[in-house]
Amino acid sequence: MSKKTFYTEVSYLLGVILLAFATALMARADFGLSMVVAPAYIVHVKIAEIASWFTFGMAEYCLQAVLLVLLGIILKRFRALYFFSFVTAVFYGIVLDLSNILVGFIPGDGIAVRIVFFVSGMVICAFSISLLFHTYIAPEAYELIVKEIAAKFNYNISKVKTIYDCTSCIISIILSFALFGFGKFVGINVGTIVCALLNGVIIGFFSKVLEKHYNFKDCFKFADKFK
Repeated sequence: MSKKTFYTEVSYLLGVILLAFATALMARADFGLSMVVAPAYIVHVKIAEIASWFTFGMAEYCLQAVLLVLLGIILKRFRALYFFSFVTAVFYGIVLDLSNILVGFIPGDGIAVRIVFFVSGMVICAFSISLLFHTYIAPEAYELIVKEIAAKFNYNISKVKTIYDCTSCIISIILSFALFGFGKFVGINVGTIVCALLNGVIIGFFSKVLEKHYNFKDCFKFADKFK
């Protein structure tokens, strides 16, 4: 069976937009956010107490800027790709704030509806990340860190993703306690643990499905300049 062409630029746009929408769905479900975005959400909630204009999206790209600096220090190199990753973070942050507004209009607050929001958000999140793993355009810092470390040390990307997610989960718990008091969980719940354990596996599944049916191809000739 011949594979269809999937342009990496489309993969990038779909990935960022779907990821933002998935995050908004999980925030609405209130079962705990993905461990990757939980730290930014926790910072957002704390700062918003004194600066209501500080949105979830703003917290995202501010935190990702810090992560990109740390990545450069750890790998002992700073690439132009890191700057473009920050641009992606800003794009994602804007779409996230818009998605939060959109999802807010969806009716329903019962437990069944919240479960649908959470499961849908988790699955869409994994799918969107698998799309971002198949584009030359710099993804968010979260995905870029996984790609860079896996490539640098020749590790399996799904395993690196799972380790990164679990580490983020632990950091989120520590951050929540530090900012809101011991035993106070903000943005963290049973759903956070579920994501930490399953996200890497689901992403790996979607990546295999995409690679089975599609050839990822760059549409623009200048693509190599960004790799």
